[in-house]
Amino acid sequence: MHKNSLQNRRRRRRSHQQNPWFRQQGSDERGSLVAQQSSQDSGHVGDDEAPSTSSGAAGSSSVPDLPGYYFDPEKKRYFRLLPGHNNCNPLTKEGIRQKEMESKRLQLLEEEDKQKKKIARMGFNASSLLQKSKLGFLNVTSYCRLAHELRVSCMQRKKVQIQSSDPSALASDRFNLILADTNSDRLFTVNDVKVGGSKYGIISLRGLKTPSLKVHMHENLYFTNRKVNSVCWASLNHLDSHILLCLMGIAETPGCATLLPASLFVSSHPGDRPGMLCSFRIPGAWSCAWSLNIQANNCFSTGLSRRVLVTNVVTGHRQSFGTNSDVLAQQFALMAPLLFNGCRSGEIFAIDLRCRNQGKGWKATRLFHDSAVTSVQILQEEQNLMASDMAGTIKLWDLRTTKCIRQYEGHVNEYAYLPLHVHEEEGIVVAVGQDCYTRIWSFHDACLLRTIPSPHPTSKADIPSVAFSSRLGGFRGAPGLLMAVQQDLYCFSYS
Repeated sequence: MHKNSLQNRRRRRRSHQQNPWFRQQGSDERGSLVAQQSSQDSGHVGDDEAPSTSSGAAGSSSVPDLPGYYFDPEKKRYFRLLPGHNNCNPLTKEGIRQKEMESKRLQLLEEEDKQKKKIARMGFNASSLLQKSKLGFLNVTSYCRLAHELRVSCMQRKKVQIQSSDPSALASDRFNLILADTNSDRLFTVNDVKVGGSKYGIISLRGLKTPSLKVHMHENLYFTNRKVNSVCWASLNHLDSHILLCLMGIAETPGCATLLPASLFVSSHPGDRPGMLCSFRIPGAWSCAWSLNIQANNCFSTGLSRRVLVTNVVTGHRQSFGTNSDVLAQQFALMAPLLFNGCRSGEIFAIDLRCRNQGKGWKATRLFHDSAVTSVQILQEEQNLMASDMAGTIKLWDLRTTKCIRQYEGHVNEYAYLPLHVHEEEGIVVAVGQDCYTRIWSFHDACLLRTIPSPHPTSKADIPSVAFSSRLGGFRGAPGLLMAVQQDLYCFSYS
């Protein structure tokens, strides 16, 4: 009996050696095929260990997860995930995730270039909207809103030609942020330079006309080796006559808030200093805001570490309000002398500027987010407030009841200081996520209308900065979205 068992083993070994499949396949391919066969029996696919298994599952949905290994759907085999720097080209989860994001971005860009007409909502297009309006199913307000959403969803990307007296700077300097003025005929820009630090200037949008999109960048006269924490337009002599910047302190140099006249950047003589040029020593300011309220005229506010400082430019008078957290976002109300503040703790509160001390009840309104608030926007009637935080949450608050009445889903943020753009006239909300995607929502019902991928590879250092207006380039300008990323400026316009 022992002799018969030995003969059976020899026959099985000989049949394996004669099998052509075992002779042709390499050890790695055999391993991957065996893994596929075993997965068909188990039928289980995980997502935690290997972040790219979702893409791998597209090609072979029955590939199992192996702890410490990554399955490549193109090569159809497993690769070991290395922990760090002990290899010249390590395969890590972060690298795999970055590769997947880049593949998704390229796919979306290709779809956007091919698809000329997009649908903002299911079942809505220009002809159906017109027909429903004629039949009386839509009133004038609803028809105009939905037609506007349809135009927003059909915006096409075009590169803007930037003209400057220093073309070499255009090829090297990278856009950090852009900020449009009230009339949307100028952009204030902050650019990061190769040698370190930032320089800033103004772009005129007067020539932003289709089909040739051209803008003129006035020569940047100012350079700083300190980080620009916050920027806002200031109306001292007239509307948007100045720019207020908050600069971070370094070494023995304290932080400061600088008020620069806008005419300084467009002056024909570099030595000219028109208007009021002043600087205020303010240590470690995170945010700034300018007041247009007549009861707090010529005042600006800066958000500091556990403190809010309100300064009058003309008289030099200061009011200081202590808080329990860093103030990261601010905005003044126009009709009431209130200053709204968003904190790192997630609290949003309003300060009544008529209070001369911090007695009982100096916080007029209090709202709460679960994460650090990065942007607050007061709406036109000043009965609602919209805020976004570092958890990617965007909420619309009713200031009368202090309750959230609407939430906008899809925004991506983990820790970045990202602005929020609200345009009630156009009925849209715009925000750029930390994943470098620009998302546009309907203001009225929080429907996500469009997701725009970045024209450049996604990177934490290259998050696009955007500006939206119904009149880009002045009173008779065309509506659309401006996007600045790396050295390029793009326009998504519509008529």
